[in-house]
Amino acid sequence: MSTGGAFGGNRGLRPIPPEKGIFPLDHSHECDTEKKEYLACLKSSANKSEQCRHLSKKYLQCRMAKNLMAKQDMSELGFSAVKELDSTGDENNSSIEH
Repeated sequence: MSTGGAFGGNRGLRPIPPEKGIFPLDHSHECDTEKKEYLACLKSSANKSEQCRHLSKKYLQCRMAKNLMAKQDMSELGFSAVKELDSTGDENNSSIEH
């Protein structure tokens, strides 16, 4: 006999917490503005994510501020070598060298 519930769900078993890097969806759309800015940047830059890193950082900071993911130092998320942008959002081309 099967111990699973309807559609294969586990009934009566405690859920296992997610692994690091997996976080709740933004059901309340608290960080939609940041997400849309990042996606628009990706679209306009032919999906070159390095040109949109400042928006990725902004999105992750929003998620941490709204408790949608665990708070972490940005350097642990790969942002230690990223040069900050000025307040207008213009990128300093010297910050990304190939």
